[in-house]
Amino acid sequence: MTTEAPRQLPLWRTFLVFLLPMMLSNILQSLSGTLNGVFLGQLIDVDAMATASVLFPVMFFCISLVIGVATGATVLIGQAYGARDMALVRRIAGLVLLVVLISGVVIGGLGAVFAPDLLRILGTPENIFADATRYARIIMVSMPVMFLFILATSILRGVGDTVTPLWALIFSTLTGAILTPALILGWAGLPKLGPPSAAIASVVSITVALAWLCWRMNQKKMAVAPNIELFRHMRFDGAMLARVLRIGVPTGVQMVIFALSEIVLLGLANAYGSDVTAAYGATTQVLSYVQFPAMSIGISASILAAQAIGAGKADSLDKIMRTAQLLNLVITGLGVIVVYLLSHTIISLFITEPDVIKMTDRLIAIVLWSLLLFGVSVAFSGIMRGSGTVLAPTGIAIFAILAVEIPVAIVMTRHIGVEGVWWAYPAAFAAMAVMQGAYYYLVWRRQKIERLV
Repeated sequence: MTTEAPRQLPLWRTFLVFLLPMMLSNILQSLSGTLNGVFLGQLIDVDAMATASVLFPVMFFCISLVIGVATGATVLIGQAYGARDMALVRRIAGLVLLVVLISGVVIGGLGAVFAPDLLRILGTPENIFADATRYARIIMVSMPVMFLFILATSILRGVGDTVTPLWALIFSTLTGAILTPALILGWAGLPKLGPPSAAIASVVSITVALAWLCWRMNQKKMAVAPNIELFRHMRFDGAMLARVLRIGVPTGVQMVIFALSEIVLLGLANAYGSDVTAAYGATTQVLSYVQFPAMSIGISASILAAQAIGAGKADSLDKIMRTAQLLNLVITGLGVIVVYLLSHTIISLFITEPDVIKMTDRLIAIVLWSLLLFGVSVAFSGIMRGSGTVLAPTGIAIFAILAVEIPVAIVMTRHIGVEGVWWAYPAAFAAMAVMQGAYYYLVWRRQKIERLV
């Protein structure tokens, strides 16, 4: 009598098992920012919403380094995990933990000291400058904790766990949803802190989530749990760091370019006053609900590709890519449809001025459809990043930003006003999708794919 081997799940189901918790995590992360916007806009005013919005590009810029390092670590950990080499997994995790902790302390300290200068460079409207400075300093001081949280969730995803980060973000979102209005309104004897309330609540909520995450990782006895065994691996390893940075630096540079481009675009928008600044923040919040799922698909594709390469199954990469593109069409496409139908209602949650609502609704309509193209590009680049190929995909993305997005924004604002800023996004996303796809099929797939560790 023979026993049949267990039937393997279709790739799309495996993809969804990995993807859905990550997608929900990113949506929760976005929801946290949206709730802050709702509380600030509804409980204070539109200027409070603008206060929080103006810091978004700066925050994005500051976390670029950790995202790059975490991406490099995730790829290498994914390949080591695919090969079932747990000692190597800990070695990589300990190294990046040391690097990210030091980076968080340095960047957070410098950011807190130079916050007013950064806000001046952004052209922050004078009527919100004082509150924006206080908000910025609180956020900057929290950078070490924020960096560690991003790294921990990335490492967990590298070893195939997307559920634990989801629970951590649930705790973080719930904490922020309770604490932000409490600090704005002075519940339970708490002081009324105005716009900085959202920043303080954010710091507390991310700290709670990180503490729970550390406890849970140790309880489940994970290979990457923060314990004595992992701390012994917190030492400098030049050769391994070079491998991490080979992937991480281009990714980090790409994030920096994205952040700088957002600073340029926000500066163009800020010239039209604080109402447009608030519209920019609201547009960013609403679009993130569609953009983050698309990004989750790209990250999932990258990790699944890394694990497949580590397990010696490089022949499955094309199938992973096709599955990622199909899921992008279905999931991102559904998100686009839903937001088109409900954008006015969503915007009204955190902006009360009718003229600003109308403006934001129009700006969202300009950009929203192009997020499908964004999803196409990140799926292609995600697969290639899983193999350690980052220079070409990163170069393509940077070219699209510097040679397409920013020039289009500058030229279009001169001709049609503030709407020109938002037309730059579809132009850049279309360029990325075409160039990433061409490089994937014409160059990358003709190369030999091998493990990096």
